[in-house]
Amino acid sequence: MQLHDRLYTLYDEFDTESLRAHQEFVDLAPPVDSPVALQYWESASDELAAHKDDIRAAFPAHDAFADVAARATRDQAFTALDLYGKYGRAVNVLVLDVDETLRSAGSTDNEIPRATLHLLTEFHEAGVPIVICTGQTLENVKGFLSQGLGNELVHSGRLSVVYEAGTGVFTPGHGADTKRLLYEDLGDDVRGVFDDVRSRVHTAAPEDIRRGCHLQGNEFNVTLKPNYETGSERARGLIDSALVHLLGLLADCVGADPAAVRAYYADADPEIAAVVAASSAAVGDADALGEAAAETLSRIDVGYYEGDAAEIASRELNKVVGVQAALDVLGVADPFALVMGDSKSDLRVMEHVDDHDSGIAAAPEHASTRVLEHVATTDELVFDAGAADEILRTAWALAQFA
Repeated sequence: MQLHDRLYTLYDEFDTESLRAHQEFVDLAPPVDSPVALQYWESASDELAAHKDDIRAAFPAHDAFADVAARATRDQAFTALDLYGKYGRAVNVLVLDVDETLRSAGSTDNEIPRATLHLLTEFHEAGVPIVICTGQTLENVKGFLSQGLGNELVHSGRLSVVYEAGTGVFTPGHGADTKRLLYEDLGDDVRGVFDDVRSRVHTAAPEDIRRGCHLQGNEFNVTLKPNYETGSERARGLIDSALVHLLGLLADCVGADPAAVRAYYADADPEIAAVVAASSAAVGDADALGEAAAETLSRIDVGYYEGDAAEIASRELNKVVGVQAALDVLGVADPFALVMGDSKSDLRVMEHVDDHDSGIAAAPEHASTRVLEHVATTDELVFDAGAADEILRTAWALAQFA
């Protein structure tokens, strides 16, 4: 009997739904001081162990089946088995975006669900390094990671934070390599442009942007965020205006024609093109840029995240560069990563691991169109908003098969 057939038998003949319910209760409701609660937890733990023993007895050649069934649904288990058949190895590092990936403003109240946090600790205890890869500031990330995962895990030496979309890497417990400021390696000319834009981004902004947006407290990138709920109609309008403002300010800082700068970035990104076209700002010819301005702009990226942020970043620094630096510090020489994210900055990492046969990609159902297109053409790992644990369970099952 082939492995697929045995897996069908497992889910057909055993009450795996009850097994998963017991596992979730034992995982997420640890024993407390109350004698009644402790007795209930111990009873559930005993039943869980008995269920697993029954499965092990039925499948003596497949000891992992009990753990697979305890955490993964039928669909997740078969997806994991298909992934093992395709790649022949388990995930050995997690590369995870945070906002609208691990947590969702709409469905998890901007908190990482307990089930997701617990699975991350399970991967950590299994020796799998975790790379948090985010556009947020380091201080923001450190706060919720310590609260959600605990200081012991954060400072274990097996967790790294790529922050501000790749401008810096923070890996506690690694001495001189604990914090690497990747932006310090950029040329003075590019860093000067960022300093100039940052100093004027609010003071030179139209009143609606000054009142409706704030400058994220980055170390390097210049990021405007809305003072309204992410994705709301008001936030979308403000971020569209902020994008046009940033393009004009960037043009001024590099001494170029604003219409040509808008054309330059519109030609590179259809989403930026749509926003610029819908505005009253003139769009010229990118070829009209002077040689010096064109060379500088070739090193500066403009990011647009609908209803969430408008940003100026370095083309030389992105999440791919940050992840590579993090893996270097963590000592992951032969990565096979699970990359989870929702935006264009995450897409670069997904494409990188696909090009180098070094991982798989997953995205929430509300991810950007280009991200979903990539995921659809690779392994179709799409999960519900706020339900990152669905993919983590699949990756966990994959590890049991490997």
